[in-house]
Amino acid sequence: MSIEDRKQKIIAEFSMFDDWMDKYNLLIEMGKSLPVIDPHHKTKSNLISGCQSRVWLQARYENNRVYFTANSDAVITKGIVSLLIRVFNGLPPKEIIEADTAFLDKIGLKEHLSPTRSNGLTSMIKQMKLYALAFKTKHDSDKKED
Repeated sequence: MSIEDRKQKIIAEFSMFDDWMDKYNLLIEMGKSLPVIDPHHKTKSNLISGCQSRVWLQARYENNRVYFTANSDAVITKGIVSLLIRVFNGLPPKEIIEADTAFLDKIGLKEHLSPTRSNGLTSMIKQMKLYALAFKTKHDSDKKED
C-alpha cells in the first residue's frame, strides 16, 4: 500500500466520527494495537525529547526499508505514534523524508491536541524522518564505496 493510500485510509477512518471524543477513542484503540516494543529498546537514547509523556521510538533498516517500533506511557500518545507508524512503517527512507503530514490537519489532530502534545507529535515526526535520513545517508555512502 502506498503512503498516499495509507493516509487516505486514516482520513476515512477519522471522518466516520464527528465527535472528537470518538476520535480520541479511535487513537486509543490504535495505540492498543501497537506491537509491544522490545524492552531492551526502552532506553534513554530511544526516548523522544519534546514529548509531554515518555515515548520510545526505535528504527531498523532492512532491504532498503525502515521499520519502526514504539511505546509510550500515555494512551493518547501511544495512539499518535501508532498512527505515524501506520503511515511510515516499511517504506524506503526517501519516501519518509519527503512525506508531507497534511493528513494530520485533514483529520483535525493538531488542533485537538494540547500544545505540549502537539509539540510531541512534531518531535515524533522529526525523529522518524531523522532515522530515515540517517539510513539513506548510510545506504548512499555504502553504495559509493562499492
